[in-house]
Amino acid sequence: MKYILGFFTIIALAVLGWLLYLYSTIRFEIDKVVDYKPRLTTQFFDKNGKLIANTFSKENRLYVKYENIPPRVIEALVAIEDTQFFEHNGINPDAISRAIIKDIKAGSLVEGASTLTQQLIKTLILSREKKLTRKIKEALLALRLETILSKEEILERYLNQVYFGHGYYGIKTAALGYFKKNLYELNLKEIAMLVGLPRAPSFYDPTRNLNFALARGNQVIKRMNTLGWINKKEYEESMKYVPKVYDQTLTQNKAPYVIDYVTKILSEDIKDLKTGGYKIDLTVDLDAQKIAKEGLDLAYKKILKRDDYFQKLNKKRGIEKEYDENGKELDPDRFIKTLNGALISIESNSGKILSLVGGIDYTKSNFNRVIQSKRQPGSAFKPFIYLTALDLGYSPASQLTDISRTYEYEAKDSDEKKKWQPKNYSGKYKGLMPLREALVHSRNLATINLVTDIGIDVVYNNLQRFGFSDNMPYNLSITLGSFAISPIDLSEEYSIISNDGIKVKPYIINSITNRNGSIINFEPQSKVITDENQAFLMKDILHDAVKRGTGRIAQVKNIDIAGKTGTTNKNVDAWFCGFSPTIQTIVWFGNDDNKPMRKTETGGRAAGPAFAYFYKNYLKIHPELKREFDVPSGVKSAIINGKKEYYTNTSKLPIDALNVPKENQIEF
Repeated sequence: MKYILGFFTIIALAVLGWLLYLYSTIRFEIDKVVDYKPRLTTQFFDKNGKLIANTFSKENRLYVKYENIPPRVIEALVAIEDTQFFEHNGINPDAISRAIIKDIKAGSLVEGASTLTQQLIKTLILSREKKLTRKIKEALLALRLETILSKEEILERYLNQVYFGHGYYGIKTAALGYFKKNLYELNLKEIAMLVGLPRAPSFYDPTRNLNFALARGNQVIKRMNTLGWINKKEYEESMKYVPKVYDQTLTQNKAPYVIDYVTKILSEDIKDLKTGGYKIDLTVDLDAQKIAKEGLDLAYKKILKRDDYFQKLNKKRGIEKEYDENGKELDPDRFIKTLNGALISIESNSGKILSLVGGIDYTKSNFNRVIQSKRQPGSAFKPFIYLTALDLGYSPASQLTDISRTYEYEAKDSDEKKKWQPKNYSGKYKGLMPLREALVHSRNLATINLVTDIGIDVVYNNLQRFGFSDNMPYNLSITLGSFAISPIDLSEEYSIISNDGIKVKPYIINSITNRNGSIINFEPQSKVITDENQAFLMKDILHDAVKRGTGRIAQVKNIDIAGKTGTTNKNVDAWFCGFSPTIQTIVWFGNDDNKPMRKTETGGRAAGPAFAYFYKNYLKIHPELKREFDVPSGVKSAIINGKKEYYTNTSKLPIDALNVPKENQIEF
C-alpha cells in the first residue's frame, strides 16, 4: 500500500511539475488579455454627426465599454454560452465532466467545455485546434485570468473581441452592421441572433443564411425561457419576430473623395489611423455632398447631350468625322472617356469645407481633381486684377479702353520677334466702357489695357499679396489666367471677396478624438487682405455678372449670387466661381487629357448648371440661409445715368463719370 501511495504521489508530483512547466511557458501570454488593446476602426462623421465612412486594417471593430452593454445582452450570452459564468473561477468542472464522457464515447475530442473566460483566452492567445495540451493551457490561463480581472472586465473583452461574421468584430460593430442599431436599440430577437453568432459566425451570418440565424436566435430565446430569465409574452413575441437585416459594405463610404483627402492629410502624423479607433468629425455636410454630386452629374450629362446633338447634326450635314486644328481625326467618344468635373463648397467666413467632389465617378477614377488637379483659371482670375485696380483707387465707374492692341515679344528659345494680338470672346470692341461693365461681360481687351495702365509689376506684386503663387507668368498673358491652380487653392483666393477682404484657408477636419477620449480641435486660419469696403465693390460687380453678365445661368431665385465664369483658350477649361452671402462654391469642367472641349462649353454653360443646382437644392433643406449681401457702412452710392453706383473713400467716383450736376447727385 505504501508503494502504491508513493507511486501515485510521484505521478501527482510529476503532473504538477508538468503543469507548472506548461504554465511557465505561457504565463506572460496573459498580458495580451489583461492589457487589451485590440485593433479598432476609425470612423469619420459629418458636421451633423452622420457616419461618412469607416476605415480599418484587417478587423472592423467598434469598441463598447461594459457599462454601455445592455443587461439583456449579458443575460442572453451567459444563457447560451456559460450559464454558471458568474459562479465559476474560470473553468466549469460540471461541463468538463459532461464533455469528457461524450468524448470517451466518441473516441475523440468532439465537445468542449469552454467557459467564456476560456473562449476569450482561446481567441486572443491560443489556437482553436482540439488538442489536450491546448485545452490544459487554456484552463490554466483561465484560472489565472479570473484572479486578475473581474467578471465584467472579462465580458467586456469577450464581447469586443469575438468575430460575429460578415467582417464584424465586436458586438457593437455587428449591431450597427446587421441591424443599423445601437446596442440599446436592439430587441430580444436581435440580441439573441447576435450572441448566437460566435459559435459559427460564417454559417449563422444572417446576410447569407437568415433561416439558420433565426433558428440559432430561437435557441438562445428558448434557453433564456427555460432558465426563467424572460416571461411568456417576451418568449412568444421574440420567437415570431423576424428582424430586417442589412447587407452593408464594411467601409460604408458615402464620400470617397472626402475620405481619401482626409486620410492623406492625417496619415503622415497618425501612423495607426486604421487601427487606432479614432473618431474624426469633419466639416462636411453629407446633404451638401449629395447635392453637389447630383449637380456635377447634371452638368456632366448636359455637356454629353450637347456633344451628342452636334455629332448628329454633323452627320445630317454629311460630316462623318471631326478633326482637330492639326488635322488629326477626333475620337467621337472622347468626351465620354476623358470629360470630368470637380466641385468644392466652403463656408465663406470660416473656410469649412461643406462638400468636396473630386470627379464624376470615383469607381472609374479616384484622382481628386479638387485637390490634385492644377488647371488654368482663365477669366475666373480676372476679379483679382480688378480688385487690385480698386485697391489702387479705381472705382466701378472708372473708364477702361476696350480696344485691340498688338504686342511684340521675343520667342522663348530664339531671337525671333513674334506678335500677340488678343481678342474678346465675341470678337467685338466697345471702346471706352466702365470698369464694372468690363468685368461683368468679361472683356479681355479692357482687362489687358487695365493691366498695361497699372503696370505688370504692380499687378504681379498685388497678386502675390493676395496669395497667388510664383508660377504666374510675369507678362500680360497673366490677365487671361494662363497659369495653373487647383480648385481648392482658387477657392481660398475667392474667399477674399466672399468673406469681405479676409482670406480663409479651406479645411475639412473639425476635431479628432482618440480611444482614450482626448480631443484635438481645429480652428479656422484667416488673414486680412483688403478692406471690407473694397471687397464689397468687387462682390457687387460679380453680383451684376450673375444678374446680367456672363454668369446669368448660375442665378438662383430668392438669394443673392455673385460669381465669375472662366473659359480658357480653346475651351480647355470651364469654371464657375461664385458665392451667396454665406457659402462659396467653385466648379470646374474639362478633359483629363487637357484636350479642348467644344466651343459651346464656356464656363457659364458647362459649370454654371452645377453651381445653380447646388444652391437651389441646398436652399430647400436650409431655408434659414442668409439671402442678401450686406452693404458695409463705409460704402456709399450715387446715381449715375439713372443707375446706382457704389464707391468708397479709396475708390472714389471719377468726376467725368457724373453726367448730372453735383448738387443733383443722390447719395444713399
